[in-house]
Amino acid sequence: MADNDTKVPFPNLDGSEPPTEQVVAVQGGNETVARSASDLEAVFDIPVQVSAVLGRARMDVGDLLNLGPGTVLELDRKVGEAIDIYVNNRLVARGEVVLVEEKLGVTMTEIIKADK
Repeated sequence: MADNDTKVPFPNLDGSEPPTEQVVAVQGGNETVARSASDLEAVFDIPVQVSAVLGRARMDVGDLLNLGPGTVLELDRKVGEAIDIYVNNRLVARGEVVLVEEKLGVTMTEIIKADK
């Protein structure tokens, strides 16, 4: 990241601890503004759609209609390759599939910087 990029820490959202007040200097032009995690409080309750994409496949409609239980669908990813993590249909990170208490989860290994 460049020295003039905005950096705001993520608060602890799991409810185990109250959010800490971390003040960060954010440079905007020639001005420096102090911000804390509480400045983000207004957006905490906004719902977002998070998708973890294991891979993709293309097929004709006829082939799609022939799919049934037990059919193996070959994806465009290899075993162990990073999966894409989307928030509101925008690629934001890459990660790995993990098992958490008999449920699938995703560990983010790379954050994708948005181009502006």
